[in-house]
Amino acid sequence: MNQFAAQHPILLVALPKVVVLLFVLLTALAYLTWFERKVVAHIQTRWGPYRVGPHGLLQPLADGAKFLFKEDVTPAGADKFVYFLAPFLALSLAITSIAVIPFGPKEITIFGQTTPLAITNVNIGLLILFAITAMGVYGVALAGWSSNSKYPLLGGLRSSAQMVSYELALTMSVVGVILMAGTFNLSEIVTSQQGFHWGFVPRWNLIGSPMPQVLGFLLFFIAAVAETNRSPFDLAEAESELVAGFHTEYASFKFAMFFMAEYSSMITVSCLATILFFGGWLSPFPQTAAMAWTIYIPTAAFALAGLALIIHGVRYITVYGRVVLPVLGLALCGLAFLCSRPAVIEFIQGPFWFLLKILIFLFVYVWVRGTLPRLRYDQLMDFGWKLLLPLSILNVVITSLAIVLTQR
Repeated sequence: MNQFAAQHPILLVALPKVVVLLFVLLTALAYLTWFERKVVAHIQTRWGPYRVGPHGLLQPLADGAKFLFKEDVTPAGADKFVYFLAPFLALSLAITSIAVIPFGPKEITIFGQTTPLAITNVNIGLLILFAITAMGVYGVALAGWSSNSKYPLLGGLRSSAQMVSYELALTMSVVGVILMAGTFNLSEIVTSQQGFHWGFVPRWNLIGSPMPQVLGFLLFFIAAVAETNRSPFDLAEAESELVAGFHTEYASFKFAMFFMAEYSSMITVSCLATILFFGGWLSPFPQTAAMAWTIYIPTAAFALAGLALIIHGVRYITVYGRVVLPVLGLALCGLAFLCSRPAVIEFIQGPFWFLLKILIFLFVYVWVRGTLPRLRYDQLMDFGWKLLLPLSILNVVITSLAIVLTQR
């Protein structure tokens, strides 16, 4: 074992990180469905999931069990190899893109090897991420074609044209950030946003110099929503026109894999928006003596959430809820105590702010779905080619001029 560890140190370090990240990511995907249903329900003055566990917290487990045991029907005329390959391709590509995302500035030690808070830290991380996400169109297109059915084929063709079109605007919208940072390395893009204007305004690329990327961020987020086939750009799944679009002929767990791929893409886009425009893991508060108390915000957030769960749990309507919710509250209070320790409080700052920003973006994703109506397909294509792409090119030109003028 020691000889194997000496010969393959990188492999031994990467495997635990992969296992932990997969566990956390798949759990997050499951509860992102619960989160979306709850938020949309409250927007529409409904309760949402409420029956399976307290506040419906076990609903993702019930959904997973249902998909596992549901009858798996395969169309008689389908190309079986491609039909089965499509959902695996969509999910595997969506999950793989998380591998290049850095979650914090600190390093950890695994089996005596020091490694960053990412599966891999490469100098062309942004290019790799765009390359992987661009291949995601194959899963959708192959699913529509291999089903040997008209509605899935139309949904697959719609999605292919949509994803290719908005990929251009998505890529061009981040060129301004790359010009300002001077690198494709995601960690270096975050560190290039350190510091504050006038001592209190963060130098994030959204409001940074020499050219604030407000336009670039708006273009990026709109194109990313379309790229991930989310409302109001979910024309590939338009149930009023195409039954369910490209996954009409899919059932059981293969059907669930497409939704897991969609939610995984949402997380990837949220991570990328946080890194490129909102400072990644950087705190919005300056690290001065007057603002030294902000280092305890993660501890206070976990403690308040835990106390709220305990108080709410003891008054819950079911016995099961009166047991589970206080236990979860105690767990959060224990996490708050752990985060207050000197050895942990510095380490937790980066991941806390990074995950908080991601959660805000995911909320906006769900908020948009519960608010805006679906576009027509001609409006969708006109919006991408006639508005987003020209504006993204204009943003590149203006940013380039600003950089050249400030360097003189």
